[in-house]
Amino acid sequence: MPAFTDQTGRTVFLKSTPHRIISLVPSQTELLFDLGLDEQVVGITKFCVHPPAWFYTKKRTGGTKKLNIDIIHQLQPDLIIANKEENAKEQVEELASRYPVWISDVSNLADAYEMINQIGWITEKANEAKEIIESIKKEFSRLRNAHSLPVGGAGGICYLIWNDPYMTIGGDTFINSMLEAAGLENAFKNQTRYPEITIEELKSKYIETLLLSSEPFHFKQKHIDQLQPLLPHVKIALVDGEMFSWYGSRLQYAPRYFEKLINTIGNRQIQ
Repeated sequence: MPAFTDQTGRTVFLKSTPHRIISLVPSQTELLFDLGLDEQVVGITKFCVHPPAWFYTKKRTGGTKKLNIDIIHQLQPDLIIANKEENAKEQVEELASRYPVWISDVSNLADAYEMINQIGWITEKANEAKEIIESIKKEFSRLRNAHSLPVGGAGGICYLIWNDPYMTIGGDTFINSMLEAAGLENAFKNQTRYPEITIEELKSKYIETLLLSSEPFHFKQKHIDQLQPLLPHVKIALVDGEMFSWYGSRLQYAPRYFEKLINTIGNRQIQ
């Protein structure tokens, strides 16, 4: 019986190569698609919007935090792929009592590479996983070697993930690792997880640039219009949250997005 150790240290036993896979994480769902597992994946969450073809054809198992356990039982999976942060611990434990559940725990690029590699081995798509990892590494190497990237200012960056209350990201998050990879300084890197912050804190930190994410809260232009008068000397930009927080195969496209974003910020052409 094949055994695999997931990223939380649990040993996962499989009877054979999985043929009925459920993904409970959007970024990992997209990875499964890019690994060529269309026939094997039978269930995804309502937030698994990539690829669109799967979003409209695969059985949906509820949200990442509120799974429909009955639907999962109906699908009779032989592998469930979850994530320590994105899924509710109690529900994952309930599923793990009946099915093989492989749990990822991704805080940085190295963890992402390990996750992609392991899922490749589990699904017998090791070569495809290796190609995706090499593609990601190549793009991030190109980004580091780019000479056009401006140096961030002393005030640093604040990346907002939530509105009312405002919430940002600490130094122990995957998003922080993406900011670092892009050469951006997180003004709240000394904090942990997702702290609540106030306008007064933003002012006291002398933030240079405020990035408003498209997820989990979907910031829009109206939020820039609300914040700009309160922070008149801060550059504010809407950003694609998937590029900063999805740790699967979408990472192949993140470096070019970061380069474009940084050049835009440097030229003060904030939209």
